[in-house]
Amino acid sequence: MSDLFSQQAEARRAALAPLADRLRPRNLEEFVGQGGILEPGRLLRRAIVADRVGNLILHGPPGVGKTTLARIIANTTRARFRSINAVLAGVKDLRAEVEQARERLGQHGLRTILFIDEVHRFNAAQQDALLPWVENGTLTLIGATTENPYFEVNKALLSRSRLFRLQPLLPSELRRVLQQALQDPERGYGQRRVEVSEAAADHWIQTAAGDARCLLNALELAVESTPSDAAGAVRIDLAIAEDSIQERAVLYDKQGDAHYDTISAFIKSLRGSDPDAALFWLARMVEAGENPRFIFRRMLIAAGEDVGLADPMAVVVVEACAGAFERVGLPEGLFPLAQAALYLAGAEKSNSALGVFDALKAVRQASDQEVPSPLRDANRDREGFGDGVGYRYPHAYTDHWVAQRYLPAGLAEEVFWQPGRLGWEGQLRDRLQERRAAQLATTTELEAEQPLLLSHGPEDPGILRWISRQLASEGDRLIRLKERLWQGARWRRHDRVLIVNSPSLLWALDPLAHTPEGGVTIGCADAAGRERLRDQISLLDPLQQPALMLMEARSAGVPGFSPALDPGTRFEWLAGRQLLVDPAAIGQTPPLNGLRDLAAPDAELRLLDSAAVLGPAQALLQETAPLQATAHLSRDHLEVIAAIEADWLSRRRPAPERMGLLEQEGWELQQEEWSETLRLPIEGALLRRWFQPGSTYRHLLESHGIAAETVSALRDQLRDRQGQSLRQELRHWLTRARLRSPQA
Repeated sequence: MSDLFSQQAEARRAALAPLADRLRPRNLEEFVGQGGILEPGRLLRRAIVADRVGNLILHGPPGVGKTTLARIIANTTRARFRSINAVLAGVKDLRAEVEQARERLGQHGLRTILFIDEVHRFNAAQQDALLPWVENGTLTLIGATTENPYFEVNKALLSRSRLFRLQPLLPSELRRVLQQALQDPERGYGQRRVEVSEAAADHWIQTAAGDARCLLNALELAVESTPSDAAGAVRIDLAIAEDSIQERAVLYDKQGDAHYDTISAFIKSLRGSDPDAALFWLARMVEAGENPRFIFRRMLIAAGEDVGLADPMAVVVVEACAGAFERVGLPEGLFPLAQAALYLAGAEKSNSALGVFDALKAVRQASDQEVPSPLRDANRDREGFGDGVGYRYPHAYTDHWVAQRYLPAGLAEEVFWQPGRLGWEGQLRDRLQERRAAQLATTTELEAEQPLLLSHGPEDPGILRWISRQLASEGDRLIRLKERLWQGARWRRHDRVLIVNSPSLLWALDPLAHTPEGGVTIGCADAAGRERLRDQISLLDPLQQPALMLMEARSAGVPGFSPALDPGTRFEWLAGRQLLVDPAAIGQTPPLNGLRDLAAPDAELRLLDSAAVLGPAQALLQETAPLQATAHLSRDHLEVIAAIEADWLSRRRPAPERMGLLEQEGWELQQEEWSETLRLPIEGALLRRWFQPGSTYRHLLESHGIAAETVSALRDQLRDRQGQSLRQELRHWLTRARLRSPQA
C-alpha cells in the first residue's frame, strides 16, 4: 500500500514539476550539448553504454546538464543509484548510505552509485568520510559542482575520480532544447498551440547564456501567463519574452573561478594595451560587487609589473586614483577606477622590473657575495683592513659617474636589469649599455685579485634569463621551431657555429648559450639583413654578441664572406633557414656549394625549411561560409587562382637538386617533415601586403592572366571577412646531416 501511495505521490509531483524538470533527457540520445565528452566514441559515452562508469566529478555552470547526466547514468546502469544533496546531507546521511551500500554488495553483489549534488558544499571532514569507501569500491561516486574542483574538492578524493568539465550550451543547442519543449506532446507543449516569434526565441537564447534551465523557465512562464487568442493559440512575441526572463545574471563568486578568471582577464587586457576590454572586465567586476580596493591593489601590481619604468608615473596615477576613490566612494568612484584602468591600458609597457627575481636567484645561489673592498664602510676598519680604499666618488667626475665595480667579483658580468626601448627607460637604454661595457672593462683591472670567467655556459645561464624575456615578441610557435631545430644537439663549449641566412637572433640563442668558448658566426644574405640582426644583437652583452658576416657568392658558386674569415676557419656546426629552396623560387638564397670547405671533421648540419601550403584562394575554397559569387569572381575563377597558388607554392619547397648537391659534397642526410595548421587573421595590413600594386601575390596573379577585375573582386571578398580568419597550413622540413669522414 505504501508503494502505491508513493507512486501516486511521485505521479502528482511529476505532473506539477517545472517544465525544466519534466523535460530532463532520459537517455543519451535525448541529451543536448557536451559533444566534447558525449559524442559517439568518447570515453564517457563508452563507459556509460558499457555500464563501466567509475568515480566522476562533473564540473560546470548551472543549467548545462550535470544532474541530468547523473540521472541518465542511473537509468542505464545495473548498479543501485542513490542521490543526496550536499546542502542538506551530513555525515550521518553518508554513513547510512555507506552501510546500505555495504549490505547490497555483501548480500546481493550489487554495486551502488552515489550521486552527490553540490559536492563542494561538503566540508573537509565530510569529504574525508567518503574516502575509504570510494577507495575500496563500496561506493562509486558521481559528484556535481559549479565550483572549481581543484580548489573545492578534497585532493585525495579528486585523485580517485575522473574529472569532466561541462560547457555552457551553444546557441544552436539551446534552440534545439526550445524546439523539443514546444514539440514534446507528453512532457512539453506539443499538445498545445504555442507560437514563439523568431525575435522572442533569439532573446531567450541570448539572455540564457548557455543555461538550458533558464531558457525553459522563461518559456514556461511566458506560456502559462499568456492567454490564448480567439484561434486558441498562445503567441509569444518579443515583449512577452522580455518580461518572462530576467536580465542575464553575472556569474561571479568572489571565492570561485569567476573571481579569478575575471581579474585575470582584466589584468591581461591592461597588459595587452586594450582599453575597451579593460573597461568591460572592470565593469563586470563592479556589477558583480567586487571590492574596489581589491581592483586597485591589482592595478598597483600591474603598474609595477607590466608598465614599470616605461612610465614611472603609472604607479603614482593609480595610487592617486585609489585615494580619490576612498574620498568619494561609489557611484562617482567609477571615474577614478576607470581613469586608473585606462591610464594603465594606454601606457607604454615594460616588465624590466622582473630583473629583481634574477637578482634574488643570484643571492640564493652565488657562492661569492663578498662586498668589494672599495665599497665597504671605511669608518670602522679602514686602517686595519683597508676597507673603502680605492672607492671613486662619482660626484667628483664628469656627469657624476665613473666606471668601477659594484657587484661581487664573481657576479661582475651579470645583467639583472635590461631596460626596454619604450618610454622613460628607453631614453636611458643606450647610455646604460655604454656604461655597462665600460663597467666590464674595469674588471680586467681586478684580475690579480680574482680572475673572472667572462663567458656564459650551461652551468652559468644568468645571461639567458634576460635574453628569454626579449623572445616574447617572437611567439611560442617560433620558439617551438627553434627547439626542434636544435633538439638532441650535443654541444661542446669550444664548438664553432655558423648560421647561414638567419632572419633573426632567435636561431642563434641555443649555440650562444652552449658554445661560449667557440663562438657563433651568422652569415647574412644581404646588407639589410645584417643591419636588422645588428639591432637585435645590441640587446646582448657585447661579450655575448655573435659575429656578423655578409655572405656572397663567388666564382663557381663557392660561398664566401666579406670581410673574409680567418684563413683555415672551420665550424663544428652549420645551420640555416630556407637554404634548400631553389633560389629561383624565393629570390636570393645563399649557395650551398662549398659548405664542406667550411666544415670541420665530423661537422653536423641542421637546416630548417618552411613553406606555406595554402594561398588565399585555396583557403577560401576550404571555408564553410559560402562564397558570395559575382560576375568577376565565381567558384570557377577561384579554382583557377587556387591552381596558380598551388603551383607557385610547390616550387618554394626544398629542391631535390640542392639536396643532391649536399650529398655529393659528402653529407649524410636525414630529413623529417611535418605540418602545422594555423588560423590567419584577416586584417587590413594582410590585405595590403597581398594586393597592393607591385606585391608578389598580385604580380603572380596578373602574370598568369588573371583580370584586374577578378583580383579586385578577390580582395573585396576577403575584405568582407575582416575580423574572421583563414585556415593556413605550414609544412616544415628539418634536415640533419653529418659530414662523412674521408675514410668512409
